[in-house]
Amino acid sequence: MKRNSFLKLTLSAFTLIAAPIAGMARNIKKYNRDKGFKIKAGEGRLHGHLKLKGVNQNTLDLKVSGSDTEGALAIFEQTSLSQGKGVPRHVHPLQDEVFYVLEGSYFFEVGEDKHHLTAGDSIFLPRAVAHAWIQASEKGKMIVTFQPAGKIEDFFVALAALDHLPGKEEMEKLFMDNEMKIVGPPLNLD
Repeated sequence: MKRNSFLKLTLSAFTLIAAPIAGMARNIKKYNRDKGFKIKAGEGRLHGHLKLKGVNQNTLDLKVSGSDTEGALAIFEQTSLSQGKGVPRHVHPLQDEVFYVLEGSYFFEVGEDKHHLTAGDSIFLPRAVAHAWIQASEKGKMIVTFQPAGKIEDFFVALAALDHLPGKEEMEKLFMDNEMKIVGPPLNLD
């Protein structure tokens, strides 16, 4: 009798879990794993140049979208045009990040550790660890990878679509709406 109750309970639980998972799987945009794609230098995939407004006025070119990878990762090329500006200290609870510096120099703070990066350097920022960065050079360029992609593409598209510089409350809401949380001010070059 106990075995039959256990089997019924297990089957019921499986049915409750399997149905939503099957529904999510049907809603995931399928991509063609048999064919790659090329993104030309100086171009962005899907959105063109995303000219950010807010914490800095940098330009992002999406190279690989989360929709290309079933949400596994997103890759951007960032052209940094905002010397002395960066991002507020924030946390991605669900995403790891990797930055690879192509040009210029930057300062990063990851947890309590501080790092100076120049061309050829890379840094790994683990999920759930507070971090911030600031552009030290006049110009710069980085490749930025998010794994998984999460809502980061939506965040950058929303920042680029603004017709104004967002205030503190609006920026905090944009971060929260896109699976991030601001936990402190931006870095200074001092």
